[in-house]
Amino acid sequence: MISQPGKARKWCDRHLRGCYRHMPTDSVIELGIVLYPGVQMATVLGLTDLFGIAQQGAGAPDEPRRPRLRVSHWQLDDTGRRPERIHDSDPGADCSPSVLILPPSLRAPISAEAARPYRDWLRQQHDTGVRLASVCAGAFLLGETGLLAGRTVTTHWLHAEGFRARFPDVRLDADQLIIDADDIITAGGLMAWTDLGLRLVDRYLGARAMIDTAQMLVIDPPGRQQRYYSAFAPRLNHGDGAILAVQHWLQENAAQEVALAALAQRAGLEERTFLRRFRKATGMTTTDYCQRIRVGRARELLQASRLPLERVAWEVGYADPGAFRKVFTRIVGLSPGAYRRRFGTTPGTSG
Repeated sequence: MISQPGKARKWCDRHLRGCYRHMPTDSVIELGIVLYPGVQMATVLGLTDLFGIAQQGAGAPDEPRRPRLRVSHWQLDDTGRRPERIHDSDPGADCSPSVLILPPSLRAPISAEAARPYRDWLRQQHDTGVRLASVCAGAFLLGETGLLAGRTVTTHWLHAEGFRARFPDVRLDADQLIIDADDIITAGGLMAWTDLGLRLVDRYLGARAMIDTAQMLVIDPPGRQQRYYSAFAPRLNHGDGAILAVQHWLQENAAQEVALAALAQRAGLEERTFLRRFRKATGMTTTDYCQRIRVGRARELLQASRLPLERVAWEVGYADPGAFRKVFTRIVGLSPGAYRRRFGTTPGTSG
C-alpha cells in the first residue's frame, strides 16, 4: 500500500486525468519500456510480444471494445540527458505513457551514477500520473528515484541483501513475486516479466484479455510466489568469524544438531552473547536459520526422490511429520506434497 494516503489520492487524481484525457477520443494506452544500460533485451522483446498478443484478441461480442495498446521503447537521446522513444508500435497516436517498465539487467544492478540521467525523468513521469514498474534488478533503478522510501517492494531473491544495503529505507519482501501498490509495481525474478505483463493486461484490457493472453502463451496467470523458487542464501559476509564457523558447521551437518548449548560452545561464546551475535550477523534467530537449512534439504529430497513425506521429515530432523509440514509450508508457501507435485523430477512421486 502507498504509505501516505494524501499523496496517494493526489497521485490517483493525476493518473485518472492522464488516462481519461485520451480514452474518450482515441482509446489508446501507451506501455513504455525503458532501455537503460545492461537491460535484458529478452524481457524487452518478450513484453513487446506479450502486449502485441493481448492486442490481437478481439474479445467476445458482448464485451466492450478494448482500448488500443501502444508499446514504446525509451532510451537516452544523443545528449545522454533525457530518454526518448526509439520504438513505437503506434506512432500516429497522441498520448503519453500510462506505465513505464524497468526490465531486469544481466549485469550487476545499475549504479547510482548510471541511474542519474533517468532519476529525475522517472520522478517527473510519476508526478504526472505515470505508473512505474520494475522487474528483478530493475528495482535498483526504481530505488534511485527515492520513490520507494517507506514502501514494500520485491526484487530477485539473489539481490535481496544488496538491495537492503543500498536502500535501507525501503521494506523488501523477496518472498513475493509481484507487489502492486497501484502507482508502483515491482516484480521479482528474471521471468517475472510474464506476471507483470499479464497484470498490466488485466488492468488495462480486463480479465478476459489477460486469460486469453495467458492461454495463448501457455503460461500461468499471476498468483505465484517467489519463495516457491528461492533457495536459502544466508548472510556470510558479516565479518563475525565465530558465527561464520557455526554457520559452516550447520550447513555441513544439515542443521541436525541445534541445541543452543552445543552451538554456543562451538562458537566459544556464552549462550546469551552467542544468540545476540548470531542474530546481528545473520538477521534471524538460530531456530529460524536451522529451519531454513532443513527445509532447503527437504526441497532437494522432494524434487529428486520418491521417499514418503514422513521419511523426508525424518531425514531432515523432524520426528513429527505434522510439525515438518507446518514449518515447510510457512517457509515455502506450498505444502510438501504440493511442492513435490509441482517440482518433482522423479516419475511417480506423490504425497
